Amino acid sequence: MAKLKKKSSKAPAFIEHLTLKNANFIIFGIGILTIIIGYYIMATGDTYSFQSLSLAPIVLLIGYLIIIPIAILYKKKNNSGSNPAN
Repeated sequence: MAKLKKKSSKAPAFIEHLTLKNANFIIFGIGILTIIIGYYIMATGDTYSFQSLSLAPIVLLIGYLIIIPIAILYKKKNNSGSNPAN
């Protein structure tokens, strides 16, 4: 009988660098909360008020265009002094 090779349980290096950590999920949660607050501000204001026409869209843009991309791209710096490429 032929011997079967065991598959390595370790993920490839490029996948390990793409995984999200707890800090990413916390920042993502803050972004979702910001978006929910933006929609709440929009819903509670009058139709032609400053709150609905200016403030809520600014809060939504901050949530969608700043906080969520930061949550995806954030990576904690490695200060161990070792070279991660090796």
